[in-house]
Amino acid sequence: MTTQLQGRKIAVLATDGVEQVELTEPVKAVKEAGAEVVLVSLEAGTIQAYENDVEPKDTFDVDAVVGDVDPADFDGLILPGGTTNPDALRVDEGAVAFAKAFVDAGKPVGVICHGPWTLVTAGVVRGRTLTSWPSLRTDLENAGATWVDQEVVVDGGIVSSRNPDDIPAFCAAVVEQFAAATARTSA
Repeated sequence: MTTQLQGRKIAVLATDGVEQVELTEPVKAVKEAGAEVVLVSLEAGTIQAYENDVEPKDTFDVDAVVGDVDPADFDGLILPGGTTNPDALRVDEGAVAFAKAFVDAGKPVGVICHGPWTLVTAGVVRGRTLTSWPSLRTDLENAGATWVDQEVVVDGGIVSSRNPDDIPAFCAAVVEQFAAATARTSA
């Protein structure tokens, strides 16, 4: 365990249908770097994770409901994918406002696979370069972003990756960006 993110609080915004590995691996990475992680969702209780969008995996306890938390209390945000999870988040006004608040405040955001859908709906991708699952290319470009097919992209504090194969690079970039933002805030 390192202390790069010691004393930092990271929100993970997810709901039913989240791709399990895109939830668990980034959480593990930021925890190992010393951060406190809070699983924020649309409702109290548990969320159901999946593998490949169709195979039920584990359930995870929700720590906080999105309508009950303030983005100002967090140092960074992770938006995992799966198709069902971000599709549900992007139609929830509270979830969209929560994600938008991080970008507007210049706080780092890690987003993978279909996760950028929430940022598209939040209207915060215009003029940025991102990657994602290939089917989101049109959505991102229509929202004013430049889409690239790369393992990981960092643009203005937003770290994006395409799919579970990119998780090692994604996790490393997320920890690096969260630590850099921590250094900027502490300076």
